[in-house]
Order: sequence, then C-alpha cells, then structure tokens
Amino acid sequence: MDRSFYLDLARSGARFPIGAHLVLCEKPDHDALLTQGEGLGRVIAETADRFRTPLALPLMDLMVEKADLLTMIGIPEAQVNTHHFDACPPDDIIARIRSSLDSPPSPRMRANCEAIRHVASRRPDLVPAGMAIGPFSLMTKLLNDPITPVFMAGSGVTGAEDPEVHAVEIALELAVLVIQRGIRMQVDAGARAVCVCEPAANKVYLSPRQLDAGADIFERLVMANLRRIKATLDELGADLILHDCGELIDPMIRDFATLDPAILSLGSSRKLWEDSRWVPKTTVLFGNLPTKNFYSDAQVPLDSVGELSRDLIRRMRQVGHPFILGSECDVLSVPGSEGIIKAKIERMMTCEA
Repeated sequence: MDRSFYLDLARSGARFPIGAHLVLCEKPDHDALLTQGEGLGRVIAETADRFRTPLALPLMDLMVEKADLLTMIGIPEAQVNTHHFDACPPDDIIARIRSSLDSPPSPRMRANCEAIRHVASRRPDLVPAGMAIGPFSLMTKLLNDPITPVFMAGSGVTGAEDPEVHAVEIALELAVLVIQRGIRMQVDAGARAVCVCEPAANKVYLSPRQLDAGADIFERLVMANLRRIKATLDELGADLILHDCGELIDPMIRDFATLDPAILSLGSSRKLWEDSRWVPKTTVLFGNLPTKNFYSDAQVPLDSVGELSRDLIRRMRQVGHPFILGSECDVLSVPGSEGIIKAKIERMMTCEA
C-alpha cells in the first residue's frame, strides 16, 4: 500500500488506541465471538469507528499462532496455553508440522481471517489489518525454559553444541513457518497491513551486557527471522506494522528501523522523540502512553493523561517526526475498571494538543 496513507494519517493528527479488546468485552457473547468471524469483524469495524481511525486493527491475541501450530500435532485447544516443549520437538513432530502447513487453520485463526474478510468486503472506508506474533515471542511461548538457552547462545554456544540451544533454533524455524502461513491467510482475506508483535524481544530475554560485548544473538534470534517475515509481507504486497512494548535498548531500535516498517509501535519505557533519530521519516512512530496502567488511578491519574498526551505531541512536533498518539500496547478491558480505562482513552483522544 502507498506509504502516504500512514504519513497522511499522522499529519492529520490522528489519535487512537489498539482497542479491539475494549469493544469486544462489551458484548455479552464476547468469548463466543472469538471463533465467529463475521461477529468479530463487526467488532473490529466498530472499534475503528469508535476511535475514529480508518486503520482497522484486530484483536491482539498472541496465542493464535501457538494454537495453530499445536493443533497440527493434536494438542487439544484447552491445553494450548499451558503446553510447552521441555526439549527440542522430536523429528516426527517437526515433520508433522511441516507437512501440515497447507492444512485448514485452527478455529481462532479461521475466525480472524473471516473477520478481516468481513471488514474488507463490507467497509471500503477502512483499511483492514492483520495481526501476528513475532517469531522470537512465539518461541518463548513454545519452550518451557527459553531464557537459559538464549543466554547460552549469547555466550557463543551453538545448537550443534547444546540440545537446549538447538531447541531454540528449531522452535524459531517452526515459528517462522507458522507465522508466514498465518500472514498469507490474512492477506488473502484482505489484510493490507499486518501488525507483527515481538514483545519478548527485549532486555529481559536478551542480555544487554552480552550485546554490548559483541554477542550476535539479537541478529541471529530476532532480526534474521523478522527479515524473513518482512520478505513475506513484501512478496504479498502488505505493509509491516512492527510492535514491541518490551524494555528495549537503543541498538534494538536501530535494528528495528532497518526493517522499514510503515508504523513502529513502542512501549512507554521509550522516549519516542529520542528514538526518532534512528527511525526514517517514512516510518510513523506510534504510541506510547502508559496504557497498561490505565486501570489504576494510583499509577496513572485521569488528570495526568492529558498532560502526558500534550507533552508527547509537543516533543514529537519539535523533532518533526511523523507520529500518531496511541496506546503502548493493546488496551485490555479489566473487570471492574472498564469505566476509568475508557475515560482515560477518551481523554487521550480529546485533550487539546
């Protein structure tokens, strides 16, 4: 899609959260809607309308690809959240996954694609987007203990030398294949951009000390695989929206910028006006109000939302970088705090710049 869409959106002063979960949870049948494509599509369109944006971002559910992968090997859906590989999957399991890449999608993936198709066919005024987890983040959800072998890899240990590091390498390879499959299905359904969420690529999993010492783990375990995802999007003619709300260090931002995303969405730990020095002006920066804490008046009082919004808008104008004020991540509906969360989102959207 023409990059000018995103740049014009930024120039227009657009503000919006990643907020489909807020709208979904208002529905009495919200759990059932997760597997009902047309109903989910109506939620996505309603979300775009409510927050006054032409970009129709779907629900940010980062378990969809894990469920899709585990379905291929017969793991019941009820066990998806808790199922992990304690070691590298055996060869027969790897072969089953590879041979199942053309099989029908899992119920949630199918519903997501049907939702995109609904938006694309019924709402020509909206730009339908897809959603995908990033390969590194999916790997962390597949393995029982990803932190230890990632650290070992940062110390120079290879998969040929250690079975745990080998498990990380295999899990990453399978993750890329399953994510590519999901992206192809979503673009085929009508998605013109895909938000790829890589929140686990952060300094908790990837040691800054190792990176400062010259370790190549960010390149090997994160960037190389994200480039494969970007190549798939380029092949399909869809744009990359890259999201990482994790705790990041400056070199990570510089590397992310090399992917040339249409939008780069970052968490509230980052100062976007400083990060803008590494990001080309053809990439819109999005975020990054502390919306993860909007449920708490103690952490983010309502009156502070306008101040934070105005300050961020002012700083981004000063550096002259294309910018959309938004949430640092998807805004979750927290039972008992729905009203105050929505009030803070409304303050974000309506406060004077």
